Amino acid sequence: MNWVKLLSEKRKLEQNVARQKGRSPFEQDFDRIIFSTPFRKLQDKTQVHPLPEEDFVHTRLTHSLEVSSVGRSMGKMVGEALIEKYSELKENGYSSYDFAGIVASASLAHDIGNPPFGHSGEEAISNYFKDRETDANFKNKFTSEEWADLTDYEGNAQGFRLLNKDGFQGLKLTFATLGAFSKYPRVSSVGSVDKSKRSQKKYGVFRSNLDFFNAIAAEMGLLSQRDGAVCMWSRHPLTFLVEAADDICYHIIDLEDGCMLNLVSFEETFDLLSGIIRERVDKKKLDQIPSTSEKTGTLRALAIARLIEETVEAFLENEAGMLDGTFDTALTDIIPSAAVLENIKALSIQRIYNSKTVLETELAGFRVLPGLMDAYLKCVFELQHKGFRKMTKLNKNLWLSIPESHRVSIEMEKENNYGLVMACLDFIASLTDSNAIALYRKIMGMSLPSK
Repeated sequence: MNWVKLLSEKRKLEQNVARQKGRSPFEQDFDRIIFSTPFRKLQDKTQVHPLPEEDFVHTRLTHSLEVSSVGRSMGKMVGEALIEKYSELKENGYSSYDFAGIVASASLAHDIGNPPFGHSGEEAISNYFKDRETDANFKNKFTSEEWADLTDYEGNAQGFRLLNKDGFQGLKLTFATLGAFSKYPRVSSVGSVDKSKRSQKKYGVFRSNLDFFNAIAAEMGLLSQRDGAVCMWSRHPLTFLVEAADDICYHIIDLEDGCMLNLVSFEETFDLLSGIIRERVDKKKLDQIPSTSEKTGTLRALAIARLIEETVEAFLENEAGMLDGTFDTALTDIIPSAAVLENIKALSIQRIYNSKTVLETELAGFRVLPGLMDAYLKCVFELQHKGFRKMTKLNKNLWLSIPESHRVSIEMEKENNYGLVMACLDFIASLTDSNAIALYRKIMGMSLPSK
């Protein structure tokens, strides 16, 4: 792989787009994402904790903004080094701000495909289809590859699908940003995978998007990881920075949230974060700060700054291996602070991710999402077989409760069982946590519309 091709400014269905004066294509990507409806909906999607009265707990929206900020810093620092190293980058008009823009944009969008209730929502959707495994009439509607997408539903693949939809939601991001976004550049069913390789841990491309991913991979020169049908690739190198920015933020900021919710003591938080900050900890200065929240915020800022430096150094040391496809490890697993991050993760699992409120939120997801899916899939399959006029009154009402934009997408897929289900899942995955709960209560007759 080479950097000039990896920084492709090409967009879906567009050829040779001229740069706008004073605004790079990658800055345009950032703006397209931040003004999009799917991104705005992240404000009501749980990060870890349910959305309580306290205003300091992070949502998917604030998390995504923070990841993007960290990613931008790392992208610029890496870009400065690479511009000096490769003269062809400067000759082709690239600057460190292009690297910053790509990483910031991909980081901003990294959670855009998450369904309601986060990772438990993904599992709830997967389990719905796994529970239909013995229903031959249903399962036989799909190929084995399509069934693999449904029974192992993946928010990363949903994000790639969402970013590349036709119509008003089709953001037409640059290939470079889409490449950096794709943490898991493979499909769900590729036979054996090597999960010691970070890029193969999950999948990130639905069958519905395989042809387009093939096109962007070819344009940027991403390396195929198997013979025959190309279904798995090496990562775009900047993906390692997007992943690291996410890892840094969720480790450090989930710990901060846990401290503010009294799930973790300040003393424990200080001990862990000082293991990252090391000699930069000024205990006397910290003791002069009056509130615990400000102290914790100061420690968080210092820890993230240190982790950014360590990650950039690790990236530059392994850049050659990223380009030839031999490096496939999370950067935060090899930096000097890796052991401390593991300790933070272990504590978070014990005290934060398994706290009562988090578990109760996950339980809600495991009830709400299968209920919605069962109702709406029956609705769209009846539409497919009978047409609107012959549908039951219940299913007519359900159909009309779907926003018009999603109804149009579903109508377009009526002749394709897999496409029909994926279009229906686009609607369900787009719901916020509170939307999903409110809709579930209404269709189950548990609440009536308010005046």
